[in-house]
Amino acid sequence: MLKYLSRYKRECVCAPLFKMLEAVFDLLVPLVVASIIDAGIGAGSAGHVWRMGGVLILLGVVGLASAITAQYFAARAATGFAADVRHDLFRHLASLSFSDMDRLGASTMITRMTSDVNQAQTGVNMTLRLFLRSPVVVLGAMIMAFAIDVRCALIFVTAIALLFAVVIAIMAINIPMMKGVQRQLEEVLGATRDNLSGARVIRAFRREDAEYDAFVARNRALAARQRRAGGVSALMNPLTYAVVNAAVILLVRRGAIRVELGILTRGQVVALYNYMSQILVELIKLANLTVTMNKGWASWKRVEDVLNLEPAMDESGRATEAAPGIAAAVTFDHATLTYPGGAGPALTDVSFAAMPGQTVGIIGGTGSGKSSVAGLIPRFYDVTGGRVLVKGRDVREYAPEALRSMIGMVLQRAVLFKGTIRDNLRWGKPDATEDELLAAAKAAQALDVLEAKGGLDAMLEQGGGNLSGGQRQRLTIARALVRRPEILILDDSASALDMATDARLRQAIAELDYRPTVFIISQRTASIMGADVILVLDEGRLVGKGTHAELLETCDIYREIYESQFRKEDAR
Repeated sequence: MLKYLSRYKRECVCAPLFKMLEAVFDLLVPLVVASIIDAGIGAGSAGHVWRMGGVLILLGVVGLASAITAQYFAARAATGFAADVRHDLFRHLASLSFSDMDRLGASTMITRMTSDVNQAQTGVNMTLRLFLRSPVVVLGAMIMAFAIDVRCALIFVTAIALLFAVVIAIMAINIPMMKGVQRQLEEVLGATRDNLSGARVIRAFRREDAEYDAFVARNRALAARQRRAGGVSALMNPLTYAVVNAAVILLVRRGAIRVELGILTRGQVVALYNYMSQILVELIKLANLTVTMNKGWASWKRVEDVLNLEPAMDESGRATEAAPGIAAAVTFDHATLTYPGGAGPALTDVSFAAMPGQTVGIIGGTGSGKSSVAGLIPRFYDVTGGRVLVKGRDVREYAPEALRSMIGMVLQRAVLFKGTIRDNLRWGKPDATEDELLAAAKAAQALDVLEAKGGLDAMLEQGGGNLSGGQRQRLTIARALVRRPEILILDDSASALDMATDARLRQAIAELDYRPTVFIISQRTASIMGADVILVLDEGRLVGKGTHAELLETCDIYREIYESQFRKEDAR
């Protein structure tokens, strides 16, 4: 935290200093009031009352100016701190591997970025404004009390000791409870995210009531945690009021006796009472500050946990060029992959080589490891055994930017971003010309999408919500083609296309003038029948490799998939 606050040294120094200046003026007020009572009202001097009244107004104006200045500097430091933390947190999250993100979860990352950083920002702001002011007022009031009367001041010492004991006890109980509240908030956020992203599925299966009940249960659990934590925090004010008011009663009683004995004046008793009231106000502020600091500190530790998370993937590779004299574009050399927390390997001892310009089809049942093969080539995950080589060099030796600049990838889920079609297509190549964008759209069979939506400058909603599934898929394929990749990976990216459009797409890709190595991952044998080589996966193992005709003769699994699909078509 100090690393971020050190960027705002001036603000972090000026805010508490001006608050301390305000506190000093506040401590002078009871002395002025005592003077008005004893030397003004008691002596019948109206002039003294007016002069001291003017001093009070001056103290108020200067104190107000000091408070405004302090809050300005505190706000600058707190907002700057939060902005810098969010910037670094977002950059760090973007640097994490897919396995790290899988382990954290999207709802956790969103909560740390928003709610936790906001809580930490509030804690910093309140700390700079009050953390020094309140102790200065409490200590100063006690010193002033000793200067007026030692015996009465002993009441202050006892009250302050009891109040600090109350604050420390509540802090010790409340901090773990606030961490639990933030964890429960993550669960509610995760459930909300799932329900909003899966709204169509929920309605299709008529699960609205069940999901509502589940959300209500999570929300009530969060409310119960918050009530328990808030109940402990709420004890702060009544306990501090009880201690201070008991001290006030003792102070007034003892002060009255000492006035009767002629040891104290009435103005001094009023000053002592005012100092006790100042202590009450400041300790209540300090108690509330403690609650805020508890929340802020608990939230900051959660943010810090993410910032300190070391990426599971070592991306220190610096190679930018292929190994010399190597013919294969992609080579899997006994590659094995086990996902973090997985019960078993997703891929086991997979070996094959794809040559430049070759089209490789990958097929297999659900969960057979097709997408795992696709994820290893651009190094979204690291192999847990064996090697994956791109152009003769282990993918771990490449600088990530150099490796992924050679690859165009279209994932199973077609993801588009809010903005124009032009902006989305340029993700692959920011300086792409309009002719390049149109050529990529033509190859991806997406020109009719542009015509229907009004051209490249048509606006897309978040996630491409104003497009059909097939339109989204064709635009994501066009986005990958804009960069003219050396390796093109289509991970079941034509599943929403009809057979005729799918066939035209494959034909257009085969006729690309730069001849990329193409990986087509599909559940449909019709999509990969024309591939130069077909890989058949089953439970993470490579059980067949060859052309369509060869696999029909040698691979039972491939033949079963083919016959089941074409018999269904014949039956229609």
